[in-house]
Amino acid sequence: YCPELQHGSHTRYNVPVYLQLLGDDPAMMAANAAAAAELGAIGIDLNFGCPARSVNNHGGGAVLLQDPERLYAIARAVRDALPAGIPLSAKMRLGYADKSRALDNAEALQAAGVDEIAIHARTKTEGYQPPAYWPEIGKITARLAIPVIANGEIWTLDDLQRCMDESGSRRIMLGRGLIACPDLALLARGHDAPSLHWGEICLLLLYYLQQLHHCCDARHITSLIKQWLVYLRVHYADAWLFFDAVKTLRDPALMQQALAAELQRQQQLRPIRSRIGALALEPLLEQGGRDITPAATTGS
Repeated sequence: YCPELQHGSHTRYNVPVYLQLLGDDPAMMAANAAAAAELGAIGIDLNFGCPARSVNNHGGGAVLLQDPERLYAIARAVRDALPAGIPLSAKMRLGYADKSRALDNAEALQAAGVDEIAIHARTKTEGYQPPAYWPEIGKITARLAIPVIANGEIWTLDDLQRCMDESGSRRIMLGRGLIACPDLALLARGHDAPSLHWGEICLLLLYYLQQLHHCCDARHITSLIKQWLVYLRVHYADAWLFFDAVKTLRDPALMQQALAAELQRQQQLRPIRSRIGALALEPLLEQGGRDITPAATTGS
């Protein structure tokens, strides 16, 4: 399921999207990559970093980092199945139980024809627990001829700078840090705009709630809003207070009302920008978040 394939492999805001494949069978991976290319994929990414037990127990994701030859076989089969003009990337971790094969795995992927590698700076066993070992990425960056993208535990601009320094790479992948600080990438690119304040985050949350009504079952909407609030608490003290106020809500309509009320309160405290990144949110801001829920999906 990759709806961006219907739009030239770009999002509605023109962000290019690679189609990611996960698996352990070289022939099947190659066949799916070829099918994706025929459907219009502009690039293919291979997932060798997923630490989920359900994935690893079926031979996919980070468990493959125990066998560099297997990585090579999968990546080589996919590269051979793709037209020459379609780039192939891969994401990996520093290892499964330890980091001893990190360079071997990266070199295997390079030898197989992968064009760039993103590396999460922890092993599968280390999961998402701090710290991230950016210097270990640096050892790989120094040895490979292809671009290396550093990833892991980047929550602030200071983290980002230290990651670049220690990994030896100017290419950065943001994950949870971008959810906790939605404008981190804009700030990293040196934009002059001030950081988003809590009122503007409330506007983004309302926009997100609106989009959820169009793409998922109503019973999941409040959980997804609360999930984002958990990450936002890293940077916004107000997110703690708001989360405590809405954590028992299950009805999307009640969540919308709470967000609209918070947005209106914030508007009284300070101006709220109506354009955030590529999002033009003037209509949503003007109506204060009211009446954005389709009538057919307001039930809990």
